[in-house]
Amino acid sequence: MAVKNLPADDDPIGFLEEKAWRLRRHMLGMAAGKGQGYIAQGLGIADALAALYFHELRHDPENPRWPGRDRFILSTGHYSIALWATLAEAGVIPADELATYGADGSRLEMSTLDSTPGVEVIGGSLGHGLGQAVGMALGLRYRRGDQRVFVELSDGEMQEGSTWEAAMSAAHFGLDNLVALIDCNGIQADGAIVMNLEPVAAKWRAFGWETSEIDGNAMREIVNALHGARSRNQRPKAIVLRTLPGKGVATLEAREKAHFVQVGNDEWERLIAELEAAHG
Repeated sequence: MAVKNLPADDDPIGFLEEKAWRLRRHMLGMAAGKGQGYIAQGLGIADALAALYFHELRHDPENPRWPGRDRFILSTGHYSIALWATLAEAGVIPADELATYGADGSRLEMSTLDSTPGVEVIGGSLGHGLGQAVGMALGLRYRRGDQRVFVELSDGEMQEGSTWEAAMSAAHFGLDNLVALIDCNGIQADGAIVMNLEPVAAKWRAFGWETSEIDGNAMREIVNALHGARSRNQRPKAIVLRTLPGKGVATLEAREKAHFVQVGNDEWERLIAELEAAHG
């Protein structure tokens, strides 16, 4: 397995929690540099990305197009700040490139580009990621590969009909090489999510998916859920992650409208100080 940055055997959870903290620190630095960003969602999904990239995903940072790699699709393209931080921490892209986030000509746009190393497909037009993941998983199976496909999608995307068409097809084809990470953070562009989606886990089970529902900011629960999703039993896997937007920064956790964050230049330093103080 060509995975680097493997956790220490004696404390894998602590290792991954430290990675998640480092992802959050990268993200705040990127947002501070640009003065704005989709930071709250990124902070919320950091734990899941740390567990995925530094514990579960089979990949080679020095060869992002390695044919034997597992695939990861970030369906919510506006979460790219979290993906860029993860790819830098994993060594896929240079860490100093994070300073170009959102700048003209940068490979690190505020929404994903498929020209950036480590990105499989463009995300951003919501509701497309799961369908793309189904196609990848089906294609890999036809080639008799043992790779898996992981796709992150949001609770807001569950309001898209295309998401449920893809969910039905994944169960129909018995795609047990497909794992959906469903970020339920309860927010959309204008505040709280606009349509009641509950019971989320029951819906995925009803569509034929093997489903778990966990605290998406509890590292041990995430690791256990990812381990549980390894079984090849002819059923796709869904992990419902209950995440907190702005996780790790009390000011952002308390912010009612956190979809896109702009604060004064002097306030970014205060937010970074909050994160660092909480880390100890």
